[in-house]
Amino acid sequence: MSSPKKTVLITGCSAGGIGFALAQEFQSRGLHVFATARDPSKMSALQDEPDMTLLALDVSSPPSIAAAVAAVKAHTGGTLDYLVNNAGALYVTPVLDGDVARAKALFDVNLWGVVSLTQAFAPLVVEAKGCVANISSIAGIMYAPYYGFYAASKSALQTLGETLRLELQPFGVRVITVVSGAVESKVFNNGVPLRLPAGSLYRPAEKEIAARAAGADIEKNHSTLEEYSRALVSDFLGGKDGKVYRGCMSTLVRVLAAWSPAWLFEWFSWRGTGLDKVGKPKQL
Repeated sequence: MSSPKKTVLITGCSAGGIGFALAQEFQSRGLHVFATARDPSKMSALQDEPDMTLLALDVSSPPSIAAAVAAVKAHTGGTLDYLVNNAGALYVTPVLDGDVARAKALFDVNLWGVVSLTQAFAPLVVEAKGCVANISSIAGIMYAPYYGFYAASKSALQTLGETLRLELQPFGVRVITVVSGAVESKVFNNGVPLRLPAGSLYRPAEKEIAARAAGADIEKNHSTLEEYSRALVSDFLGGKDGKVYRGCMSTLVRVLAAWSPAWLFEWFSWRGTGLDKVGKPKQL
């Protein structure tokens, strides 16, 4: 059965996160929302909302993706106006102490999951001449200590998104890459408490690293979910294309990355990380 309303599918819609807020905002603008999460019970607050369909979806599982595509096709008749790749994983640790298997699992969600989902839903989005939106991060354009694996996945996502934007232009499909700043979220609550290996070179900075892993560096300065989702949905519905910068500090980081001397940008990335307890390079 085809839907008379514009439709959007959003990944990573667990309560308290960006996806949940985007689902509410899209629904308030008159769209039919397919809200997804690996565990649908974490979206239970949305289940009684009109024009809201909840789907179980693990972006790293091909069978799960296929089931979601089938569900959307059955509802819309084969179109999807907006695909929002929001699901993400976080891993905060010094690169030298990182678990490679866990880092690969992070890329499976943050990068390869986006590729798999976009490939699967592309026929529906092309049919609608719709829009693909990928939620990236300022971590992808700055070099914040201990965010190396996460930042690498988000940097790759930005490159992928801009390439996809060019490749989908002939089909009338927009691709938006959202470079997000600090936004209120429960994503840090999902992480495993940080414990450095006994022989870690970064033991002197363990307190600062643990604080970053718990989200302490964005506690005081962040955008609310409401203002962030309101601005983003306006971008999506208003025809934006390419990179958009939303969330606290996104514009500042954009300017610093583009125009500031390397030493200033490095100082901005270094401060408050505890690296001065480990050692201090001569240039700083």
